[in-house]
Amino acid sequence: MFKWVVFEMKNYKTIDTMLEDGGGFITASQVSEAGLQRRLLSELAESKAIYRVARGIYALPDVWEDEMYFLQYRFSKGIFSNETALYLHGMTDRTPAKFIMTFPHGYNTKGIKKAGLIAKFVISQNYNLGVVEMSSPCNNPIRVYNKERTLCDIVKGNNTCDIQIINQAMKLYADSSEKNISKLIEYSEQLRVKSKILRYMEILL
Repeated sequence: MFKWVVFEMKNYKTIDTMLEDGGGFITASQVSEAGLQRRLLSELAESKAIYRVARGIYALPDVWEDEMYFLQYRFSKGIFSNETALYLHGMTDRTPAKFIMTFPHGYNTKGIKKAGLIAKFVISQNYNLGVVEMSSPCNNPIRVYNKERTLCDIVKGNNTCDIQIINQAMKLYADSSEKNISKLIEYSEQLRVKSKILRYMEILL
């Protein structure tokens, strides 16, 4: 009996290490690949040591409620963008009803709509342009487009961003001491929205 208890404790310690290495998340597949029984996850969830946040995905209590961090974990290729990025940068006072993430063209869309996400897709040359790491509202690391890239994204012809949100964001950026106009123009050229960006900056600067 004692040997069995020691064996079980060793397994739980292994899961604890895996959770730490995974930023507070662990999947049933990872547990199986480590040669452990998936029932251990169910037992830990029943004791509230971890929480089931989606099918086959579990998290520690201090991260499971961080929806942005969870989405970043689940859709690792996704980058928070558009109105969601504006919100994270403090450039809009509107809390997103749905989060927006940008993915490279050809990304498997399975599960994105079910997760309540709005997905944008871009060519590979533009996918990594302006990516920065920020903290989510719950202080966990997530990937977001920077301010310059976000301003270019919200003025694109196929974007449905509210004009009031755009105007507010442009004004806040123009008034900011941290603005980088040369970077903004560089990005606008690559994303083919230079004329629109220049019109805003000519009025506001």
